[in-house]
Amino acid sequence: FAKKIESAGADALELNIYQVPTSKQQSASKVAAGYVELVQALKRELSIPISVKLGPFFNSLPELADQLVQAGADGMVLFNRYLAPDIDLKSMRFVPALDLSVPQELRLALRWIAILRDQVPISLVATGGVHSASDVVKALLVGANAVACSSALIQRGPQVVDELLAGLSAWMFENEYQSVRQLQGSMSMEHCPNPE
Repeated sequence: FAKKIESAGADALELNIYQVPTSKQQSASKVAAGYVELVQALKRELSIPISVKLGPFFNSLPELADQLVQAGADGMVLFNRYLAPDIDLKSMRFVPALDLSVPQELRLALRWIAILRDQVPISLVATGGVHSASDVVKALLVGANAVACSSALIQRGPQVVDELLAGLSAWMFENEYQSVRQLQGSMSMEHCPNPE
């Protein structure tokens, strides 16, 4: 499928790995190795950049990020929101339950992007909880190269993009930033006064 996507004209590929280990035979290192092997296999076949969308549940995210870079990943999207089914008590069955993100969810991505920004030389994308221009500013401050805002788009429509851009521009003007590059990563772990 990746080759078909590339030949159809895609400029890049987001690899959304949706693997939830459910067996005690699946060690943490084997799960991580599977991600790395998949990226290696795709990089052998594709010429377009590959970004890996990860869930937040890894023993050592910095180690995995480094392994993905070594495998050829061009970016990481933090974080995937795995389906968390609910139980219908009348039918006694599991039922799909996919809720849209809320702004508080962004904090997890902010933390990890701040940690990873100066450790891995790839693009980092914040996803999950980006609903306002303030959220965009926060993501850029910790070092994100981009943000994803699907829930905001679903809830408020395509005009949300104009709102986010206008709010970002206004914040930058008020705080005397000349460019996104100037603010990007200025609050990463390496640049904050108290990294602990």
